[in-house]
Amino acid sequence: MEGETFLWLIRHAPVDGIKGTIHAADAPADLGDLAQLQALRQRLPKDVASYASPSRRTVETAQALGFAPKLMSEFSEQDFGEWTGRRHDDIAADGEAAYAQFWREPARGRPPGGESFEDQVARVRLGLSRIGPGSAALVVHSGTIRAALSIALDLTPEAALRFVIDPLSLTRIDRLASGWRVVSVNQRIS
Repeated sequence: MEGETFLWLIRHAPVDGIKGTIHAADAPADLGDLAQLQALRQRLPKDVASYASPSRRTVETAQALGFAPKLMSEFSEQDFGEWTGRRHDDIAADGEAAYAQFWREPARGRPPGGESFEDQVARVRLGLSRIGPGSAALVVHSGTIRAALSIALDLTPEAALRFVIDPLSLTRIDRLASGWRVVSVNQRIS
């Protein structure tokens, strides 16, 4: 691909739902932090291509930031299969062996009917390859941003899972002719 690509990766607003839940794609965003949204909006480039996961919370966040994003399933959060909609505490309390095994190898582990983080990294790699030169804003999930950092820094998926990516934070990476450059990670704009 010719040209340089400047990526503005924004994690969606917090989910308007019960904490500790593995939220489904239709979980809404809590857009109540108007000051944070305004500060972030002012920091983002104008007239930029925008993309989002098709999840409700990413679309709502993108719209609150003034974007009409192209939806890309490659940027969806990791699929947690049968665990989607359930609380982590409840799954662990049920004594599910698959849950304990998953956390022994969280990058390779697959929830029942779901995908591994390694699978997500492969998906995100494909999505990033479809973004052309110029600036692009991606309103996505923490896992999607960790996957992009894994790609940009040539990290193992296990190592990329160590990044903290807060709601409404900004991560900046660039795809240059000479390779990737990381500008910032998990930056809170206020």
